[in-house]
Amino acid sequence: MLSNYRRLFAVPHVLSLLSWSLVARFYMPGQMIAVTFLVVEWTGSYTYAGVVAGAFTLGMALVGPLRGRMADRGGSDRLVLVCGAVFATGLVVLALFPASLWWLAVPLALATGLFGSPANQIVRALWPRLTRGPERQAIYAAEATTQELLFVFSPILTAGVVAYWGARWSLLLLALLALAGSIGFALALRRAGVTGPAPAEPGAAPSAAASGAGSVAGSGTGRRRSLVLHPVLGLLFAMCLLMIAGIIGTDLMIVAWANELDAPEYVMVLASVWALGSLVGGMVSGAVKGPPHLVRRCFATTLGLALVLPFLPPITHLPTPLLATPVLFLAGLAVAPTLAAVMGRIGDSAPSDRRAEAFGWLATAMGVGAAIAGPLAGGLIDGFGIAGGAAATVGALLVASVLSLFAVRRRADTVAVSERAVS
Repeated sequence: MLSNYRRLFAVPHVLSLLSWSLVARFYMPGQMIAVTFLVVEWTGSYTYAGVVAGAFTLGMALVGPLRGRMADRGGSDRLVLVCGAVFATGLVVLALFPASLWWLAVPLALATGLFGSPANQIVRALWPRLTRGPERQAIYAAEATTQELLFVFSPILTAGVVAYWGARWSLLLLALLALAGSIGFALALRRAGVTGPAPAEPGAAPSAAASGAGSVAGSGTGRRRSLVLHPVLGLLFAMCLLMIAGIIGTDLMIVAWANELDAPEYVMVLASVWALGSLVGGMVSGAVKGPPHLVRRCFATTLGLALVLPFLPPITHLPTPLLATPVLFLAGLAVAPTLAAVMGRIGDSAPSDRRAEAFGWLATAMGVGAAIAGPLAGGLIDGFGIAGGAAATVGALLVASVLSLFAVRRRADTVAVSERAVS
């Protein structure tokens, strides 16, 4: 079962690029926790906390495709360095903000989010460039799985700093890690020699994929059409928007649960157990040979989070949230495998010279989903309790699962049309 991983990490530069891209993204899971604790400390409202946290992700969403196109043209190392420096500066300024001016945190978070790390979209666009066949499936699974390490250790570190030194210090620490990760990832890109534009892949599908319509496949204007109009990519982007809304809503639910008990240390345990389940599921799925079944994975993710609902207040008041950890572990098992399947589909469907742009649209979809989930889940938690926010996240995941049925069907239709055109 480990043969896929052994072949994968034998490919030059894969391990270095993966490792440094993870360091550059380490701040992401902890940022929601640190910002939520800080704004609730200022205002006492989870809705306001969701607005500020959502502004960060909205900023990243607004520039995802633009930064993808910049990376496709080359100079990705410089892009990573500039974004890392500006983003770290924004976190430092937010950490030093006076509570009386909390409302200014919203535009500051939006401006800072514009420079969030592009490491995820850049490295995901590189995998088809460096790997082939089973190795390509394994790297997307490995990335989705190892990314769960961030959701294990970033919440532990962030919540631990919040518990002992306060939310401001946690933001300062995340700023330092974001800057260090950006420098390391930029150097890894230079060592791998992949900072320039992607070379054309002989026999690769895809100028037609860029057009989103067979009638314009191969035409110059077709190549410039938005990737959102592609019949498969558009559905996958919509799925990701809803999926990340469900994931972010779950993160906020965990923070609210711990905060209402005045025990921030519970965040370390609950978030880490959920991420550990995803880590285990991702490791197994990446080792199994054969194409992933996207629809099954989507519905498994939805079912997993639905199982958590009965254990949440005000439905149930457990003596301690730790009693829900086995269910949270089960809920996480399908998360990384589902994300890996989606990213693999995007990598295969996007044209070789526009993959960073495609993953930029993915970042935009995820950013919009997170921006919507923050205030929506926060408002539902304020109004209906923690279970109310969790119910909305399950609903978002259920709609994403239904869309996966259409994405798989459209993918099959597109492949059939391409094969007929080649023959």
